[in-house]
Amino acid sequence: MGTTATPTNPAAAVNGKLYLVPAPLDFGCDEEIDLRNTMPWGTLTVASQLPCWICENAKSTRAFLKRVNDIMPLSSTLQALQFQELPREVHKKGDHGGNFDARHLLAPALRGIDVGLVSEAGMPAVADPGSSVVRAAHDLGIKVIPLTGPVSLLLALAASGLNGQNFAFVGYLPQDAAERSQRVKELESLALRTGQTQLFIETPYRNAAMLQTLLQTLQHNTRLAVCSGLTLTRGVCCSDSVKNWRKMTSPLDNSTPAVFALGR
Repeated sequence: MGTTATPTNPAAAVNGKLYLVPAPLDFGCDEEIDLRNTMPWGTLTVASQLPCWICENAKSTRAFLKRVNDIMPLSSTLQALQFQELPREVHKKGDHGGNFDARHLLAPALRGIDVGLVSEAGMPAVADPGSSVVRAAHDLGIKVIPLTGPVSLLLALAASGLNGQNFAFVGYLPQDAAERSQRVKELESLALRTGQTQLFIETPYRNAAMLQTLLQTLQHNTRLAVCSGLTLTRGVCCSDSVKNWRKMTSPLDNSTPAVFALGR
């Protein structure tokens, strides 16, 4: 029996769909993985057919689609595809607070054309811009379809050994050293009091500074997990007490994206 849902908005029957297309986690890394190892065939199939894209950067999206084309030929040439970039301020400030009206980006979908939303790495709108586009699609009666693919936060959580029933993602921590230490103490207090795992991320080349702050600030029995280079051949996931972390040689690669998690 089919499972196709009937749209609540009659206009959705003639609108195109918005597909949320995950991208590989190797963006900006010196290793490029085989998409077939991390992207389901169905996701690659949809990506190869979409004529319109909303993205952070058109150049990197073209590079991603070129990789898709090496596995599954695109329905159109790269030159024939339409790319619309999210504004720069959306990248800097995020678009989850309703401060950006994305409805104009979905004009093709209102004409019956399917549209893909993609970020630089992982799932769009999760620790990345795109929520304004998804929200606008719902408001316009456009069906939203998330596709399967790598999501670094969930991969790290699963590999951490920490509480996967109660967790929170808190984004980036402050860059200022004193403010960062204070924020770490707040997150640790919350995690130890409630059992809620606290997940956060850092940009490459600041991983070592973040780890140093954590080891200097956290209590010795607090459990710390760090996952770096997820899905890459040199990727590592290490989870242990802070006491034991202080004794080990750090496995953290300072040049690849990392996810940090702390809890009990």
